[in-house]
Amino acid sequence: MNAASLRARLNHPGFLDSLPPTTSDDGALPHAGAIKPAAVLVPLILHDDAPSVLLTCRAAHLNNHAGQVSFPGGRIEPGETPEAAALRESAEEIGLDPRWPLLAGRMPSHRTGTGYEITPIIGMLEPGFTLMPDPAEVAAAFEFPLSVLLDPEAPRRERKEWKGRMREYWVWPHGEYFIWGATATILVNLARGLREA
Repeated sequence: MNAASLRARLNHPGFLDSLPPTTSDDGALPHAGAIKPAAVLVPLILHDDAPSVLLTCRAAHLNNHAGQVSFPGGRIEPGETPEAAALRESAEEIGLDPRWPLLAGRMPSHRTGTGYEITPIIGMLEPGFTLMPDPAEVAAAFEFPLSVLLDPEAPRRERKEWKGRMREYWVWPHGEYFIWGATATILVNLARGLREA
């Protein structure tokens, strides 16, 4: 899929409505506390012949989700829309100018086992932008090829026992980073929608 066909699919009427809601499907116990609203930017880079998804690896010293692959994003502040939160967090985490992404809309929210209700915001990025990751939050920003995302054989299910429960989760192949958890599930949902649109 090239940039033009990706743009056409994202702008197709009903594309976002065709995506199903997702929840944490890894066997974690349901979160018992208050739900915390959050938003992430799902940045799709429109390289002419080889579009990609921009992902980040969180800094190793963080208290939560250290070293994990994620989309840029975080909690929604009072009075903020998910779109505003995703753009603000992207600017803070990776130095992405909030005027650069062309927002294509909201994917269905994703409920995690840790009590977050994440609203993924799809943003299209023309090449030429600059990034300045904040080392206090982000160890690296990298691109994940759309060609891999669209391969139905690429994601796999893995199982692991954690705190006495067997957990099963999606994993995407990458030579350097372990892509799993909420990020992997959102990518699976996006991939299904792009393939079926």
